[in-house]
Amino acid sequence: MKTDPVEIFQTIRASLQPYATLGFTNRLNTADTYDLWSDKNVDTGLEKRTEAFFAGITIEKDYVLLTTGFDHKMLANQSVIEIKQLDDVLLNQIEETFATGYKMFKEKEWV
Repeated sequence: MKTDPVEIFQTIRASLQPYATLGFTNRLNTADTYDLWSDKNVDTGLEKRTEAFFAGITIEKDYVLLTTGFDHKMLANQSVIEIKQLDDVLLNQIEETFATGYKMFKEKEWV
């Protein structure tokens, strides 16, 4: 079980980084922030945009903030979660969330 925010951040970032090769653009990549965006034109049905946020992580004071551009049931239908402890079960849920989010973006032709 990881409890150090830097270690949690680095572990989740390692799971998120491969998506940069699948059509997402990395805009922030610092020691405490990492994110991915789609630069394709997006029509959500409610609005049209020239970009879509996929996911990002940020080290806060004593936790890591994980934000996604989509809701997912594995994360209790939340698009933002605070992570103070990371075990293998939660990491697997996060990785599955990224995979499901990617599939959704791909199906909607957002990436």
